[in-house]
Amino acid sequence: MSTTTRTIPYRRRREDKTNYKKRLKLLLANKPRLVIRKSLKNIVLQVIEYGEKGDKIIASAHTHELKKYDWKYNGGNIPSAYLTGLLIGKKAAKKCKEVIVDLGLQNPAKGTRLYAAMKGAIDAGLQTPHDPSIFPAEARIKGEHIAKNTLLKEAKAKDISKAFEECKQKILKA
Repeated sequence: MSTTTRTIPYRRRREDKTNYKKRLKLLLANKPRLVIRKSLKNIVLQVIEYGEKGDKIIASAHTHELKKYDWKYNGGNIPSAYLTGLLIGKKAAKKCKEVIVDLGLQNPAKGTRLYAAMKGAIDAGLQTPHDPSIFPAEARIKGEHIAKNTLLKEAKAKDISKAFEECKQKILKA
C-alpha cells in the first residue's frame, strides 16, 4: 500500500477556469484588469478592479452591443473584436486610464481576435503595456479578408469595410 500524499488542486483550477499563479501576478500590479473572453460567435470585455470583498466591474462590453451602432455582421470575427474593444475603451476611459490585459487560460497567439480587441481598447484611450507586432494587420481589422474570401452571394459581405468605418465613427462620437 502506497502512502503518497496527493494535493488536490482548487476547484476552479481543476475545471480549467483560473490560473491562480497568473491571477496573483496580475493583482499585484495594483491596476484594473482588461479581461478578454472569447467564444465562437462573441467576445466579452470587462474592466475589473480587485476588491477584498470581491472584484468590481468598472465597465463591460459585449459584441451584442454593436447592434446599437448598426453592426450587422457576426460577432466572432476580428473587426467585431476591434469594435468591441473600442467600445470598452470609450466606456472605461472615464473611470481609469491604465489597465493590464488578462487573457485567462486562452492561447495568446499573435494576430488573433484577442489582440484585435486589445488594439481597439488602446485606440480608444486605454493604456496598457504591449508590443505592436502582436496586433492583426490593419486590413484584417477592417475586415478586408472577410470581404475577399466570403462565399456569400449577397453584396453585403463586400460592404464590411465600409460598415466597419461607419460603426467605428459612431462609437467614437458616442
